[in-house]
Amino acid sequence: MSSGFCGTSSGNGASSERAPLQTSSSAIALKRSTLGPMTTYGGACHCGRVRFEVEAKIDHVRVCDCSICHRRGALNFRVPKEALRLLTPWETLSLYQWGTMTARDYFCPVCGILPFRRPSDPTPCELEEGVEPFDGWAVNARCLQGVDADALPIERIYGSRIRAGT
Repeated sequence: MSSGFCGTSSGNGASSERAPLQTSSSAIALKRSTLGPMTTYGGACHCGRVRFEVEAKIDHVRVCDCSICHRRGALNFRVPKEALRLLTPWETLSLYQWGTMTARDYFCPVCGILPFRRPSDPTPCELEEGVEPFDGWAVNARCLQGVDADALPIERIYGSRIRAGT
């Protein structure tokens, strides 16, 4: 499509208004988050079974309206894959995948909290619109020690408008 818009879905099978996808904002957001002084944050799930560190400059968080993100309520920010260090064994985590099976949502099997995830690959329509693949982590700012996630600026992501097969 050359119009700058991709077909959309409300997630329940009903079509919704065609809406522009956020194309270059993802790349810009990643560049913004890696400029300036970096801080190492400690993070954990609610029960503390999953612990990690992340090196980042957090200047905003992302709120997505797709079916799972809406229910989860996470405030995510993106970092390069080498910026996240897991302090507990990978076997401690549970993995959830759905849809295109390209996203990887890691969560604690005890308390159910998702501290970080690997975002999904862009759909063919998103690639056509110029969305670059992202090989990194989306970290839940609500799981970080010493971070007031509610005080960070929010970037809205309209994941509910993206159709996986387009």
